[in-house]
Amino acid sequence: MKSENQIKEKSYAFAVRIVNVYKHLINTKREFVISKQLLRCGTSIGANIHEAIRAYSRADFAAKLSISLKEASETEYWIMLLQDTEFLTPKQAESLLDDVRELIKLLISIIKTLRQNTDPKN
Repeated sequence: MKSENQIKEKSYAFAVRIVNVYKHLINTKREFVISKQLLRCGTSIGANIHEAIRAYSRADFAAKLSISLKEASETEYWIMLLQDTEFLTPKQAESLLDDVRELIKLLISIIKTLRQNTDPKN
């Protein structure tokens, strides 16, 4: 499925960015608490997508993608907090927010399609 490959690639690239932001925050800004939260949820998005692609059922696939969506939403929160506490510049934060919001839109779209295709009323 084309969207699976697209979201898999985008989430992996985002995870790489998150790891680099984490390194920047701990080495340059000496911020250790929020950055750890960001690292955990920001890399979890792609990990759950990767796991979903090898799901044993459609329900398992949807469940893993739903977890990814929750992690993406949490990631968005931590990025906004890092911006508002001036650990990230507005430019740095906006770039990350653009990426995570794109992932959120893709995940919502895939999850909606899955639900429509499995709804017995359709």
